[in-house]
Amino acid sequence: MPHTVKGVVARAKGAPVELTDVVVPDPGPGEAVVDVQACGVCHTDLHYREGGINDEFPFLLGHEAAGIVSEVGEGVTNVAPGDFVILNWRAVCGQCRACAKGKPWYCFNTHNAAQKMTLTDGTELSPALGIGAFAEKTLVHSGQCTKVDPEAPAAAAGLLGCGVMAGFGAAVNTGGVSRGDSVAVIGCGGVGNAAIAGAVLAGASKVIAVDVDDRKLEWARGFGATHTVNGRAEDVVERVRELTGGFGADVVVEAVGRPETYEQAFYARDLAGTVVLVGVPTPDMKVTLPLIEIFGRGGALKSSWYGDCLPSRDFPMLIDLYRQGRFDLDGFVSETIGLDEVESAFTKMHHGDVLRSVVVLDKAGA
Repeated sequence: MPHTVKGVVARAKGAPVELTDVVVPDPGPGEAVVDVQACGVCHTDLHYREGGINDEFPFLLGHEAAGIVSEVGEGVTNVAPGDFVILNWRAVCGQCRACAKGKPWYCFNTHNAAQKMTLTDGTELSPALGIGAFAEKTLVHSGQCTKVDPEAPAAAAGLLGCGVMAGFGAAVNTGGVSRGDSVAVIGCGGVGNAAIAGAVLAGASKVIAVDVDDRKLEWARGFGATHTVNGRAEDVVERVRELTGGFGADVVVEAVGRPETYEQAFYARDLAGTVVLVGVPTPDMKVTLPLIEIFGRGGALKSSWYGDCLPSRDFPMLIDLYRQGRFDLDGFVSETIGLDEVESAFTKMHHGDVLRSVVVLDKAGA
């Protein structure tokens, strides 16, 4: 029987979200229903509400989540009822040209549930990033479920579903940070600080945090940044070069997604260094750089999709590191809130007051 649960819905562009009844169907072939225990409030959810992703309203928001599988559909073998899982929005197909090349983290045909969740009047909902986890239950493709150690609290584990994985992966997977590297991270919100934590874990010798907010720079020190640069008070490129012997950083992670900060990243890297763009720009933004500089400086200019992660590989590994005390997921949780507090969490996020507000739906998620 379908389930009627409470969920957070954005009905129109810019309108406050509302907590309302959502109908979750029984899982069909390849699908799973998950009892959501916790879900982080991510900037992407706010982008959906503001119409910055597409105009397929109404949206069922939330995607950075963990919970317990309650039901599975026909043919599902990777998870079973009772499994503790982190949800991901890039469930690889295994058959597209990227998967066939052995690079499934670039999968061009990722899976979502075939059925739609609805309002009680039958209006179909568009789940954020194919997940829709600001709800007591959600319907996803089984490939969007990654089984991990159930001893990890859901409030921390769920953050791997988006922002923390994106930042960690930008440094480690896309940027290839290794022992002894110098790293600069521009933008020290949740994604940027995850990049800092990843660079530290990978053995970087120098990790330079760059932001215009001293609060965020203090958070960055907590995640292992060795130096901080306030972009309002100092020339970012000059200061990063000064801190790296005049050369620039081996890897620069741009976690803002703006032309001016991307240009800073480009010039703050060493010759043959790497720039990784993980901050999400808007469609109208453009960057103009001298082509001779792109040629002459060598190295690599990369973008990072979801931290170029493979959930089946990376989520369990990072949970293990967390359980060993080597990766501080708890440090990203600024507060825990209820489903009815998502709108106020958007305001705090917009003002830079939190790294992550996390919606907790039951005590097991805390």
